[in-house]
Amino acid sequence: MELITDPDDERIADYRALTDVELRTRWEPPHGLFIAEGELVLRRALRAGYRARSYLLDAKRVEQLGDLAGGGAPVYAASQEILAKATGFHVHRGVLASFHRKALPGADEVLDGARRVAILEDVNNHTNLGAVFRGAAALGIDGVLLSPSCADPLYRRSVRVSMGEVFAVPYATLAPWPAALDRVRSAGFTVLAMTPAADAVPMQDLDKTDRARPALLLGAEGPGLSRKAIDGSDKRVVIPMRRGVDSLNVAAAAAVAFWELGRDDAPAAAPPQAEDTAD
Repeated sequence: MELITDPDDERIADYRALTDVELRTRWEPPHGLFIAEGELVLRRALRAGYRARSYLLDAKRVEQLGDLAGGGAPVYAASQEILAKATGFHVHRGVLASFHRKALPGADEVLDGARRVAILEDVNNHTNLGAVFRGAAALGIDGVLLSPSCADPLYRRSVRVSMGEVFAVPYATLAPWPAALDRVRSAGFTVLAMTPAADAVPMQDLDKTDRARPALLLGAEGPGLSRKAIDGSDKRVVIPMRRGVDSLNVAAAAAVAFWELGRDDAPAAAPPQAEDTAD
């Protein structure tokens, strides 16, 4: 363990200004890294085969995480004051790690062997993106395809909100957009566009053919799906609303739709409850 006493120490450059989305977007993907926050997320990344580049811990938590020192990556420790100055926020979990990214699979690789997939267009809110991945992992979605303008699933907040489930669900970029929706259809999927349009089919009324290999297409919060994306789908679908509400948050809508598409599956055994929670 190496003690850090200067927030500008170059050994912890990976963790600098973690709240600056623009800076992190310029720094993390080009350097082939991402940041994990919290012990649960960190350990899920390790189990998923991601290679740690370094760890940065609250000095008070070093003894609790002593096993990390044997993993080949340097372990840095600092006071909460130094952590806050370096990262730009109060690291209340006291655990950060920098990981090397893996090469992303191609869209065809994600589709191959999948039964149900989600396709996201222009989802740029990191909280929503992380919540969609968590729902996908929990509710039987085998892969996620992203339009080129979607946010980075490995951005720190997305990873944290997903509780590390972003590591469990294969994902890839689907391009060119939206013409590549034809590739999804050619792979045997029915592309279902979620929209509040008046002619959309209620989710619960989908027939067995539509449910056999669905690719659920969801748009960003507010604007929803583009006209070209909707035109590239096979069918428009909707979650019926009450009290005049026209739509749900995209992550909430995704979770409801994921459950509906998989409601006839045999339930899986519930895993032990995680102690950590996303905020």
